[in-house]
Amino acid sequence: MWEEKDDYLVKEFKFKDFKTAFAFMMRVAFEAEAMNHHPEWTNVYNRLTIRLNTHDAGGKVTERDHALAAKIDGCHTP
Repeated sequence: MWEEKDDYLVKEFKFKDFKTAFAFMMRVAFEAEAMNHHPEWTNVYNRLTIRLNTHDAGGKVTERDHALAAKIDGCHTP
């Protein structure tokens, strides 16, 4: 579940291993590039935290962030 926190839309993901996490990040990267809307993320082994906000809107969460979050959820196959 995405959570709005400190002017970001945030979600943590956990995968079985690093390779699976990295494959997911690649799928997300293609979606983000297509939307020209790029996430902030942190990856440590099998854990990934994604933070979204819109810099052009003063660092606030906008519909663009919710749209990318939906695309990201579509990339995730648990």
